[in-house]
Amino acid sequence: MSFINGLKCRECGRQYEKQPIAGCEDCFAPLEIDYNYTAISRALSREVIESRPKNLWRYRELLPLDSDPVVGQSSGATPLVRAERLARALGVETLFIKNDSVNSPTLSFKDRVTAVAINKAREFGLEAVGCASTGNLANSVAANAAAAGLPAYILIPENLEQSKVIATQIYGARVIAVRGNYDDVNRLCSEIADRFPWGFVNVNLRPFYGEGSKTFGYEIAEQLGWRAPAAVVVPMAGGSLVTKIYKGLKEFERLGLLEGDVATRMFGAQAAGCNPIVDAVRRASNNIRPVKPATIAKSLAIGNPADGYHAAEIIQQSRGWAEDVTDEEIIDGIRLLAETEGIFTETAGGVTVAVARKLIAEGRLRRDELTVIAITGNGLKTQEAIELAPPAVIEPRLAKFVETVSRPASA
Repeated sequence: MSFINGLKCRECGRQYEKQPIAGCEDCFAPLEIDYNYTAISRALSREVIESRPKNLWRYRELLPLDSDPVVGQSSGATPLVRAERLARALGVETLFIKNDSVNSPTLSFKDRVTAVAINKAREFGLEAVGCASTGNLANSVAANAAAAGLPAYILIPENLEQSKVIATQIYGARVIAVRGNYDDVNRLCSEIADRFPWGFVNVNLRPFYGEGSKTFGYEIAEQLGWRAPAAVVVPMAGGSLVTKIYKGLKEFERLGLLEGDVATRMFGAQAAGCNPIVDAVRRASNNIRPVKPATIAKSLAIGNPADGYHAAEIIQQSRGWAEDVTDEEIIDGIRLLAETEGIFTETAGGVTVAVARKLIAEGRLRRDELTVIAITGNGLKTQEAIELAPPAVIEPRLAKFVETVSRPASA
């Protein structure tokens, strides 16, 4: 049974049939899935969800597919980790890490969104799939396309980390580097999507693709015992994730699945070298001023975010805030998370941890509230950003070992 009525414009409300379309033809605003929540409420309960396999499809009535998924059976259900040592370091009482750095198959939260988009491309009978990407999405589209038996065309900025390029090419995808930044790549993908019968997951499949991010929020609530957290800190690139986590929590509230109401405050995190959403929030506006990215956090380097205005709107509506951090603070955030919780995150995670630290110091995140930090990608993807001293080299003798460990590590 389908629980989707069709598509609906977020701004003017115009209705559309289910189809691969980038935005509203009247006002050019993004399109959203129009769900039949009455039917969903009759079909979905806590007991139903808990009886299903632990992957993102346990929430399938709230995802925009009309048939059984063929990929994504191992995606989602990532750990919610009680981060006691990091909490002490930051000076808060109750802190959790939602750790999508171990998501399957490509170690980032993008595996959630591409699982939905690739399945939808198959339903639409599209000949191939593709994306514009700063890395994680490229990896995930390539992997899920291979699993679905679809050709993949991946367009990336030419300065992307080599580890992410390799982790895309290995799946047999056609990878094309474009001279310019992500926004240049995305414009080109929009033109390609108009020309070829292909599904570009973050262009003409975007209304479906973005819904996969809601499962990040669903899992947080379920793993907290069917409760919404007081605050969530989320990295922002295109801006979709922060809006979809909030949407997911509100959908659970609407369906009566939560203990209590959603009073979650959403906090956005960006690098100082690419902070258009932070800038809008600081101006108490949702008007995005595009910027030219200049940061080591390449997975967040989107200067003209497609969902930026909506992200700024949700952050302010929820009484949250947004902050940015320098490249040096990003590296400190990566190391702090690794040294306290044993989680190696990519630069986007360093942004999130460093922003959380800043928000706590500013008093915007209260020390006594239940806070969740969203870690969205694995540190193995951005090793180039980290510079560490080489290990000591000794002769294979006990005396040399004792002599070495008796000195400070930096000596």
